[in-house]
Amino acid sequence: MFSFCADPKALEGFGWLLCYLTSGKHLGFYTSFLTVLTLLAVTAPTALAFGFGGAMAARSHIAPVSWLGKIYIVMVRGVPDIVFFMFFVIALDQGIEWMKHQVVCPDWKEPIRQGLEFRVCPQAKVPLGSSSQIWHQLYGFALAVFTFSIVFGAFAANVLYGAMNAVPRAQLETAESYGMTPRQVFRRILVPQMWTYALPGLSNLWMILIKATPLLFLLGVKDIVYWARELGSAKTQAYAYPHPDWRLWYFLFLLVAYLCMTRVSEILLGRLSARLNHGQATAAGEAMRRAAQ
Repeated sequence: MFSFCADPKALEGFGWLLCYLTSGKHLGFYTSFLTVLTLLAVTAPTALAFGFGGAMAARSHIAPVSWLGKIYIVMVRGVPDIVFFMFFVIALDQGIEWMKHQVVCPDWKEPIRQGLEFRVCPQAKVPLGSSSQIWHQLYGFALAVFTFSIVFGAFAANVLYGAMNAVPRAQLETAESYGMTPRQVFRRILVPQMWTYALPGLSNLWMILIKATPLLFLLGVKDIVYWARELGSAKTQAYAYPHPDWRLWYFLFLLVAYLCMTRVSEILLGRLSARLNHGQATAAGEAMRRAAQ
């Protein structure tokens, strides 16, 4: 990055450290923090949308729809995350390539399944083998977002389902007595009221989602844990910047970074909780009224 970093072997002291921390691999390490933050920013609303859809399906009066929503909630929550991440991503990737294979290579004669191998025509690869590296990275990131959203969407669906059931029935009956239709009751009364009951559970899910981001490495995405292990491992004189095993310090830095993320989240979620509970007939709302007197 700096001109004097052209020959790392001739450096020592602060100059060596400055060049080491601004090397190409370290820039990848810093960029991986942006990858994690982007994952959180995209996955959280997507998982919430999956959760809202699952909760609505589970509450449906149409039996097949209700069964579908409840099966989604129970099945995904019952499978260990690491197993789901490793199986679902492979199945999804192969499913996409299989469907593309049926379209672009209808005359393909060889079997797709050859023992344990999965082979499609080169034109059916997603992304194509000739595609630039950025498309492979974006595809892996998209699979990661979808997988995280499916998993955490099931947990969010369970939280939202319970929150909808926690809204006092008297409020819904009052709205109905004023002539509101079921859709109006759902949109104007049930959904606004349920967030008060759902926020504690959703806050916990957000914290778990933050801690689950190291699973990106299982999905082929070079996240901050990958780079911490790669950069911290001992480097011999064959490398530009030789050093002993520094993984302890890199992972200690990640510990501090994750604690900072969770602390900031706690502060923001606490303010949001206070806003939602203001004026509500809940224990938190009553405590706020007493404190204001």
